[in-house]
Amino acid sequence: MPNDGTNAGYVRQDVVDAALAGLLAPRKTLPPRLFYDPAGCGLFQRITELPEYYLTRTELALLRDLSREITAGMPGGMVLVEYGASDETKAAFLLRERNGGGKAVFTAYVPIDVARDGLIEAQTRLARSHPDLQVLPLVADFLNTVTLPGAVEGKPRFGFFPGSTIGNLEPAEARNFLARIRTTLGSGARLLIGVDLRKDPAILIPAYNDPAGITAAFNRNILVRLNREAGADFDVHSFRHAAIWNPTDSRIEMHLISECDQIVHIGRTSIRFAATETIHTENSYKYTIENFAALADHAAWRVRNVWTDAANLFSAHFLEAA
Repeated sequence: MPNDGTNAGYVRQDVVDAALAGLLAPRKTLPPRLFYDPAGCGLFQRITELPEYYLTRTELALLRDLSREITAGMPGGMVLVEYGASDETKAAFLLRERNGGGKAVFTAYVPIDVARDGLIEAQTRLARSHPDLQVLPLVADFLNTVTLPGAVEGKPRFGFFPGSTIGNLEPAEARNFLARIRTTLGSGARLLIGVDLRKDPAILIPAYNDPAGITAAFNRNILVRLNREAGADFDVHSFRHAAIWNPTDSRIEMHLISECDQIVHIGRTSIRFAATETIHTENSYKYTIENFAALADHAAWRVRNVWTDAANLFSAHFLEAA
């Protein structure tokens, strides 16, 4: 029986299918989207507040200092479309901006995410803080093709994809995703995207394997979720978290490593683990400025501007449809 989490609860077939597809492969994997149940979202929020996790605070500082420069020259009445909008914290820096005539640059906001409750809570907060802003939440997997609300038809659109979430995608997936965004945003599309930069592993690894163990709990929570939603019987504490820097592919890899030979069941399916065998749960690609520009170019975007912090930890890229 599992030491943490139980198989009590309702079984979700989509979770079962995703788990089996990865765990029955020659090299076991699980899709990162399974991280984000309510417990996982809470743990990730704690990760963003850790001193070792430089990404969130560095990007917030960039947005705070550069939002006026980013929106300079934009007309009023635009639509801000945010991909992966778990809350409005980062978008708020852009939503506050006004053009030279004193009009709000953005009069409509379309946050896209799978977390319905989070979107509703953000809509409620924005109704108080931005009463003149039209907020149109879209519950969807933003990695797939999405259709924007009819209310924004014909209005100029500005895409926003913060957090360096682009780094969680394989390069080919990232190119395809950027191409889909360009199509969704339409004629004259523009996009602001956060991109984490390649740097010393001595900075990178603690950001993904903190001494407090929050990232380890976040990684293992995916097994807790499988126990609950896929009828699995993982002994959660028989897997340890590892963050590995892969310099060849320029990525941090997150793994769960089996501490012993064991058999885990998902429903009636048995899955064998050898001691030290891993489940590869996530990649986080780190780009150079030049490498990301090349990736964007392959998706028919051109770089209009790039900003970085003083330590060159993180970057914000302003892209225009080529």
